[in-house]
Amino acid sequence: MTGKCIEDFEEGAVDLSPARTITETDVVTFSWVSGDVNPMHTDAEYSAKSALGQRIAHGALGLSVATGLSAQLGHLIGTAIAALGVDEWRFLAPIFLGDTVHLRTTVASARVTSKPDRGVLKRRMELINQRGEIVQTGVMTTMVLTRAGREAMRAKQAEQANQQN
Repeated sequence: MTGKCIEDFEEGAVDLSPARTITETDVVTFSWVSGDVNPMHTDAEYSAKSALGQRIAHGALGLSVATGLSAQLGHLIGTAIAALGVDEWRFLAPIFLGDTVHLRTTVASARVTSKPDRGVLKRRMELINQRGEIVQTGVMTTMVLTRAGREAMRAKQAEQANQQN
C-alpha cells in the first residue's frame, strides 16, 4: 500500500495531476458505454451548426476523467475504502475533442471518524484545460484508512498469507 492515510492529508494542500488529451475515441467509447448518443457528442455536422460550433465531450466523461486523474496522483492507492459522494459538481465550460486537461485537487478537510480505522477526506477538484480554464469543479468525499486501520489491514493480510502457507 502506497497511499496516504487520513492523518497524512493537510487542509489546503494542493496537488496537480498529469495531463490527458480528450480524444474522439474517448467520446465514442463513452457514448457506447453510457448510451448517451446526443448529437453534440456524436455528430460533427450537427454540432458544427450549434452555438459551440463543434463536438463536445460528455460532462460525465469529464467527471470520469477527473476521477482517473485523481487516481493517477496515487494518494489513495491501497488506503481508499469507499467513495462517499460528489457534491457541488459544476460544468463551467465545454470540453472539446482535442482539449488537454489536468486536475488540481485541494484538501478541504481530513478527519478521523468515530471508528478509529477510518477517516473522511473532502477535496475540491478542478478540471482545467490547456488554456488554464476551469471546465469542471466540485467536491469529492472519500473514506480513507487511518494509520491504525492500515496497520490492522497489514496484520490481517499477513495472517491470511501465513494460513495459506
